[in-house]
Amino acid sequence: MKPMPVGLRVCLADYGHAAHALALVHLLDAYARDPMGGGHGLSEFAQTNLVRCLAERAQAFSVLAFVGEDDARPVGLVNCIEGFSTFECRPLVNIHDVVVLPAYRGQRVAQQMLTLVDKLARERGACKLTLEVLSGNVGAISLYSRIGFANYQLDPASGHAQFLQKWLR
Repeated sequence: MKPMPVGLRVCLADYGHAAHALALVHLLDAYARDPMGGGHGLSEFAQTNLVRCLAERAQAFSVLAFVGEDDARPVGLVNCIEGFSTFECRPLVNIHDVVVLPAYRGQRVAQQMLTLVDKLARERGACKLTLEVLSGNVGAISLYSRIGFANYQLDPASGHAQFLQKWLR
């Protein structure tokens, strides 16, 4: 593992701060262009409206990572959406996107951002964090396992949960 970048700063994103808004769109677009993000950039609609739409949702929050003085170089992003656990009757936080630019992978940037997500989720009274990850993303799976994530299951005899989707277009 490479050493953590010098001057790494991790913070809760302020959707009303222009530099944070630009960083969020830039980083999410870079992730969308990556093979692990589907290989296609964000649509013009998403680029134009994403930050405003996140800001309108009290259950959404994002964490950013910057390197350098004055937050000049954004290098990481985690987008989160609060949900609700009916079994626990408490909030949960779904980690929807985890982005680290390729030059900064393997330097504990994601781990630092997820540490802040954990803290913020606990402050919200959340009972758990959830996320999805592609089975071929070995580096991410290794990180998630190392910091305490595991496949979801109630009873081992019933197997573990699967993540499914249905597009509503």
